[in-house]
Amino acid sequence: MKKLQMVDLKSQYEKIKVEVDASIQEVLDTNTYINGPLVHQFQADLEKYLGVKHVIPCANGTDALQIAMMGLDLKPGDEVITADFTFAATVEVIALLQLTPVLVDVDMTNMNISLEGIKKAITPKTKAIVPVHLFGRAANMDAIMEIANAHNLYVIEDNAQAIGADYTNAKGEKIKVGTIGHVGATSFFPSKNLGCYGDGGAIFTNDDALAHTLRGIVNHGMYERYHHDVVGVNSRLDSIQAGVLKAKLPHLDAYNKARQDAARKYSAALGVNEHIIVPVICDTCDCHVFHQYVIRITNGKRDGLLAHLQNKQIPCAIYYPIPLHKQKAYADSRYKEEDFPVTNQLCEEVIALPMHTELDDEQIKFITDVVLEFV
Repeated sequence: MKKLQMVDLKSQYEKIKVEVDASIQEVLDTNTYINGPLVHQFQADLEKYLGVKHVIPCANGTDALQIAMMGLDLKPGDEVITADFTFAATVEVIALLQLTPVLVDVDMTNMNISLEGIKKAITPKTKAIVPVHLFGRAANMDAIMEIANAHNLYVIEDNAQAIGADYTNAKGEKIKVGTIGHVGATSFFPSKNLGCYGDGGAIFTNDDALAHTLRGIVNHGMYERYHHDVVGVNSRLDSIQAGVLKAKLPHLDAYNKARQDAARKYSAALGVNEHIIVPVICDTCDCHVFHQYVIRITNGKRDGLLAHLQNKQIPCAIYYPIPLHKQKAYADSRYKEEDFPVTNQLCEEVIALPMHTELDDEQIKFITDVVLEFV
């Protein structure tokens, strides 16, 4: 059996080595390291893939979120609603811009932001909602957009974990997540479903004026060299990373299908145990692309299982062990424990198993057998 890894990037690279190496060599040959032709080619390819008018590449996913909020001209003190159960980057950028983060609970079924939580959190100061498509599963964007439109709020999609996922809207149309709200942000961190070999990110929008603003912000506020029209940052996707992403993008659908197939095999084996709750998998759509395969252990043995798996040299992780409302950096007297029952429960129950494009049946069987023998 191949060595188990949480993410097997080496095996993935070996299958596309020729394309990746050619892209990197092109950058080296042309000395176009920043904002070179491959950046523009990847941008155009990704716009076509997503069906969105504008992709603005940037340096990483956290920058993508921050720049999206800067482009919307949110002001200090404006309230931004987001989920309590997610990675800190989502709330980090809100705080960095001196906006007011408003954390709400999540839904137990899909672990995405609670619609009722959003509704209860809206005040006259609320200006935006940031749904996170957690672990690769699309949030309920029809309902979120309906709430936002009713209250004249922006929607900023945190799509760092779900690139390539399809959301089927109320009209039956399939739309790529990240392109439904006013603006979307993603990360190309190496372990993502579409990852580069360093850091990278991008912002998506169909709004021409917003796209123009965002393009200035990512490049020191410049549209013309040494003319600074808006306050900007230095956040550019370098050409080598763009070349890697351009080589990998044609494989993204196949990568996501491999993840979905692995998830189905995991769930078929683990779902028979009454103490294991497996992710809901939709057979008629692609709304979940399994950036992570996360199960819940309901008999109080989650931490024991973590140690057991580690003892068997099976990589695993807890996403996320501490909710944002309990983090020192984001603690606030506004938050009451009774407002976060689902998040607090998930933090005690969730565990992520290896998930990547190179998982094979032998590995999945070994992992699931070890989980079942303990639970």
